[in-house]
Amino acid sequence: MPRAATFNPFQRDLPVDLHLSDETICARGGWYREFATRPSAPAIYQTTAFDMHGLEQLDAVASGREAGYIYTRDGNPNHDAFAADVAQLEGAEAGVVCASGMGAMTAVLLAHVKSGEQIVAARVLYGRTAQLLNHLQSSFGVGVTYVDANHPDEFRRAITASTRLAIVESISNPLMEVADIPAIVAAIGDVPLLVDSTFATPCLLRPLQHGARLVFHSASKYLNGHGDVMLGVVVGPRDHIRKVRGLAALYGVNSNPFECWLASRGLRTLPLRVQRVSETAGQLAAFLKQQPGVARVYYPGLDEHPSHAVARQLLEGAFGGMLSFDLTGGKPAVAALFRALAESIPFSPTLADARSTLSYPAGTSHKFMTADERREYGIGDGLVRLSVGLEHVTDLERELALALAQLAGY
Repeated sequence: MPRAATFNPFQRDLPVDLHLSDETICARGGWYREFATRPSAPAIYQTTAFDMHGLEQLDAVASGREAGYIYTRDGNPNHDAFAADVAQLEGAEAGVVCASGMGAMTAVLLAHVKSGEQIVAARVLYGRTAQLLNHLQSSFGVGVTYVDANHPDEFRRAITASTRLAIVESISNPLMEVADIPAIVAAIGDVPLLVDSTFATPCLLRPLQHGARLVFHSASKYLNGHGDVMLGVVVGPRDHIRKVRGLAALYGVNSNPFECWLASRGLRTLPLRVQRVSETAGQLAAFLKQQPGVARVYYPGLDEHPSHAVARQLLEGAFGGMLSFDLTGGKPAVAALFRALAESIPFSPTLADARSTLSYPAGTSHKFMTADERREYGIGDGLVRLSVGLEHVTDLERELALALAQLAGY
């Protein structure tokens, strides 16, 4: 029924009609009049589509003559805000956000290679990335050649006339090897280099400054930093990103507005978090070297790490918050350690949360490799990956020491 007596014309940005029924008021509700003051926190544009004034505006927005949006799968202000911030951090012209890291990687690969063409990739990559490359090879006839990223000449020898993309991780998962990006770029010539820089973040390394063409992040990790987002982002030259964005929309791997908003919120503290976890990880790496049952620690900040010299050259004053260590007792010791730390440093197959977490590469990120492949790459049954969080380092040392002391029988 009409509610003329209590109607406030300033409650909405619609024509005043004192004769609207309850059903119409409810169906058209939720709007407020335009205001000139900007909110201090960005708004969330949680909408499927954007209203058009008419066909003229549709044509103008679709052609790019007028700024605006049509359908969230193709673009959304929260998506563009996060992509633009990451692109600025990396020194890139443009960026695109997808629903997950694997969605972003899929869009990049589709934009750069087709059947009969080749990708040259580092042999140690995130396991799902390698699985995707192998799928493209077996199902779509895309050639994939794996090389040792520690030897840039292997990239040079693998390049052919059909090579369309090279892929490497800035800091590898899970052995923390730092890629010599300038040397790899020199080896591959005009072939575009895609760098997965999830572990390094733009706070420690900007691959584009060293000649890479594209930079990828699993934004679920450090860029968001709070363990509550599933996103991937790629940045690079505008012409490359335009094609990636179009394919991301076509294949439906577009990002969610709310998760982009969360990622933008997390990005505000990225430099502070990276500085803190890097300091703590460096202390924990030295601490773990002295603990019983620990055979080896993998952290690029350690002098004995194979990539230490490259890390000192390329990383900007810190070595990141990720480290791994081998337990002498193998898989049984790993299981016992995870049980002992379940309530303090939990086994959680992700990384870069505000809290510290443990993972088991042989059973999670790299489980798609064969046992022989894992052994060849140095991923043993006793390897544990530690994602260092924001806790106080003395608390982490105490908890790790108590748990490791229980492994004497392994």
